[in-house]
Amino acid sequence: MAELLRPHAQARPDEPAVTDERGTTTWREFEARVDRLAGALRGLGLVTGDAIAIHSGNRREYFELMAAATHVGLRYILVNWHWTADELEYVLADSGAKALFSEDRFADVAAEAGADLATRVGIGEIPGFQPYEEFLAGGPDGEPEDQVLGWPMIYTSGTTGRPRGVSRKLVAAGVPIATMTLIAEAFAEILRIPAGGRSLLVGPVYHSAQWLWSYGLLCAGRPVVMRQAFDPEETLSLIQEHRITNVHLVPTQFVRLLRLDDATRQAHDLSSLEAVWHGAAPCSREVKRRMIDWLGPVIYEYYGSTEAAVNTVVSSEEWLKRPGTVGRALPMTEIHVLRDDGTPAEPEERGQLWFRYTSGDDVEYWGDPDKTASMHREDGLFTTGDIGYLDADGYLFLADRAIDMIISGGVNIYPAEVEDVLSTHPAVRDVAVFGVPDEEYGEQVKAAVELEDGHEPSESLADELIAFSRASLAGYKAPRSVDFVTALPRTPTGKLYKRLVRDPYWSGRDKQI
Repeated sequence: MAELLRPHAQARPDEPAVTDERGTTTWREFEARVDRLAGALRGLGLVTGDAIAIHSGNRREYFELMAAATHVGLRYILVNWHWTADELEYVLADSGAKALFSEDRFADVAAEAGADLATRVGIGEIPGFQPYEEFLAGGPDGEPEDQVLGWPMIYTSGTTGRPRGVSRKLVAAGVPIATMTLIAEAFAEILRIPAGGRSLLVGPVYHSAQWLWSYGLLCAGRPVVMRQAFDPEETLSLIQEHRITNVHLVPTQFVRLLRLDDATRQAHDLSSLEAVWHGAAPCSREVKRRMIDWLGPVIYEYYGSTEAAVNTVVSSEEWLKRPGTVGRALPMTEIHVLRDDGTPAEPEERGQLWFRYTSGDDVEYWGDPDKTASMHREDGLFTTGDIGYLDADGYLFLADRAIDMIISGGVNIYPAEVEDVLSTHPAVRDVAVFGVPDEEYGEQVKAAVELEDGHEPSESLADELIAFSRASLAGYKAPRSVDFVTALPRTPTGKLYKRLVRDPYWSGRDKQI
């Protein structure tokens, strides 16, 4: 049997392992399909370190492919299914993918981007692609031989250029497969997931956090219930029906849940929940307090990134004592706050965040040594460009991204601080704050606001929002102007494409700051 699945398939063969809209696969069935699929992948002549790409929404076949690749030492590329054919073609070439597995919903993009690949497999019917079930059936019976670990390669969002594949120094394709058992069990403990826990996946599994909170926990024996898309009321129903213990959400999903009327929220039994995790994007303090008031102290937050995984965690109780914190560093992570001159910042003093893993692991960009070097110091610390500070007890607070900081009249202004205030105004559904050109000060603060239903753009509302900001912030931090937009460009994981909002204001200028 596939080594990671063996203990679960033997202990509870007829219990659900993975469930989607189309049905359920038991642990026995899942293990058998993964064995055969692993053999089919080996039958392509793929060897340790080779890559396949998975271009699909959340469905059971996706998890079968990840599990099969995990057991035969392949890199499996988690493709953002929102990408255009050009973007997908670039990633296939950059990663060296030798096979493309694509869902029929994205047939046109897959057919164009994967035209030059010898192996193309369709999950569903795609002209010119081998049917997935036929490919799987072609694999041999029995356990794969010489099992070694395969590992995902996740591409960054590419908001400032072409996406880049992220890889790790120590955890890579070809290391002993027991490594995944250690990682999965360690994170199950860190993330407060009980031994009999069940995960709900309502965000795209191609995102690093969603992968960890679903597939990573599956490898530790936690079954997964998944949906292709997030629906707030359905999410509550799934939690009740499947007695879900843990779910990963992003702040925009919090907001949509809180918009449900009281009767709808109270009609569902959510008592099985033990850990509702959030991250990936900043969360308004008001929104988080309301979630804790509703669900109790089961709200947990982490701080991490595609490059740096999970760096810190914080419980509801800790957060309520220190509102705004993202927690303390995990035991294997060092966090250093450094000034511009490289010297350590004092407690409460903002600086750039730098990291190091005490295990000796490190972050690399696939095929891009220059980019890898640019994020490292000579002493081995690396950064993802975030700004923040540590308090006297080692709790981390984020200020912003270095690339998003506004410098007005020589004073640093952190947009996230302003966004946090504006997001609590009842008329504001979503907000982005950024710097725009100012002849006197270099930059001035601009807010782009998406309004809630029932509110209309007006000069008086813009003035009200500016005054609202000034009531909580120093005057120089408040927006000088407000523009109203129909919708702000966010990824399905909640991240804002701020450059798409900001760049038109700088069009035709040599400098962007």
